[in-house]
Amino acid sequence: MKNFQSIFFYVFICSLILTGITSCHDDDHDHNDEELITTMRYTLLDTAGNSTVVLIFRDVDGDGGNPPEFVVTGQLKQNTYYQGSMQLFNDSVDPGEDITPEILQEGTDHQFFYGISTGLNMSFGYADADANGKPIGLKTILNTGGASSGTLKIILRHQADKNAAGVSNGNPTNAGGETDIEVDFVNLSIQ
Repeated sequence: MKNFQSIFFYVFICSLILTGITSCHDDDHDHNDEELITTMRYTLLDTAGNSTVVLIFRDVDGDGGNPPEFVVTGQLKQNTYYQGSMQLFNDSVDPGEDITPEILQEGTDHQFFYGISTGLNMSFGYADADANGKPIGLKTILNTGGASSGTLKIILRHQADKNAAGVSNGNPTNAGGETDIEVDFVNLSIQ
């Protein structure tokens, strides 16, 4: 019995030592923790520089808390080209943190997708690219058609397969990866 206790004690001490040797410290590894995204701001400036439309989604307390806030300032005009600029923030901390530079820095691992519902008369194109020449979507060109209304869905995917069919053209169907944020701006109108 004493030998069994000695062996057990020896195994226990060895496991503690091995755990201490193999345990990780954040400083020892190059890893990327997912950022918390509480706020999305999509700013659209018409190419003539006459008007700005801003689409804002904010959900500081996350899922299950208070309902998210949607704000649209300005009005989309018919038959107009807009330069789009996306910004993402973590406003759950004080002061809030702009995480857009991190998305840009990790551009090969991120892509935005802009889904336009059938009723909304607009199209978009990417105006930026990652180190491999694949789209990121922080910068876009948006073109409105005639008067209409519908939903604009904006999705950010992490580690999307940018080489999959249709992905570089903005179709998330084959993109895979994980969705970092997905927002529907409903009843968006062009007048």
